[in-house]
Amino acid sequence: MRTVGVDLGGTKCLAVALEGGTVVGEDRIPTPVGEVALFDALAEVATAVGGTEALGVGVGVPGLVDRTGVLRFAPNLPGVFDLPIRAELESRLGVPVRVDNDATCAAWGERQVGAARGYDDVILVTLGTGIGGGIVVGGALMRGANGFAGEIGHMVIDPEGPPCPCGQRGCWERFASGGGLGRLAQHAAAEGRAARILALAGGDPAQVHGEHVTIAAAEGDAEAQAVLVELGRWIALGLVNLANAFDPEAFVLGGGLVEAGELLLGPVRTAFAGLLSSGSHRPPIAIVPATLGEHAGAIGAASLFDTVREIAPT
Repeated sequence: MRTVGVDLGGTKCLAVALEGGTVVGEDRIPTPVGEVALFDALAEVATAVGGTEALGVGVGVPGLVDRTGVLRFAPNLPGVFDLPIRAELESRLGVPVRVDNDATCAAWGERQVGAARGYDDVILVTLGTGIGGGIVVGGALMRGANGFAGEIGHMVIDPEGPPCPCGQRGCWERFASGGGLGRLAQHAAAEGRAARILALAGGDPAQVHGEHVTIAAAEGDAEAQAVLVELGRWIALGLVNLANAFDPEAFVLGGGLVEAGELLLGPVRTAFAGLLSSGSHRPPIAIVPATLGEHAGAIGAASLFDTVREIAPT
């Protein structure tokens, strides 16, 4: 059975064709601006990889997707509100269409063919510009009453913290994302604790970004590695909250920050073990890197047709 998955991102639409869990086709085009142009792009890229053989098309989108396949709000797609993706694409393509949040799709992709295989209770955490999440409980996707579950980056961990684009203050993603790493590094540079990081930024603390930290850390710079340890604690703090709420077997960490490898994952695991309540009396919770990379969302979207189960709303 061939299915198509499309990952709609802020800069590109990435589509894959999936047969038996194997990617057999791939295409990508830039993400356009405007509702009509978005529909055109989604239909184009899905058709390019699926041809006439696709039995269904799954779409992962960055925002709040309700259970009827309407994208209610997408902060990284300017001007897009209440977009009826499922209905429009089914009309255009003539095949069943399923639409879900991109991180939820990525979680299902990792569960089916990636790092989360073998886990029935697992949470995917994407650590990029912001933080996204997907939750699998008892082998089923957890979508919530309205389909909006998994917006874990907007857990408030410091009500007096920096403002977030969502309208709150002190959201987890303000501290533990790529943007959070940049702020930690700028603070370290301003205090004279980041000589190599500052050099990579051209000597201007305001131009320090997260990639300068990971480059310096990979070179062996102790100050950069210390910044990653600090970031690891912020990541672990959110994971502990999720562990207390959901009791997962594992966390799968994806997104650009995970490219730092054990320089980040090691501090995350160490901090998590120290922060988890009654940790010595609980079975260990694995913290592992995602394996599907940029294809996770598209693979997961295509996999929504693989007898996917979900926790029904009450």
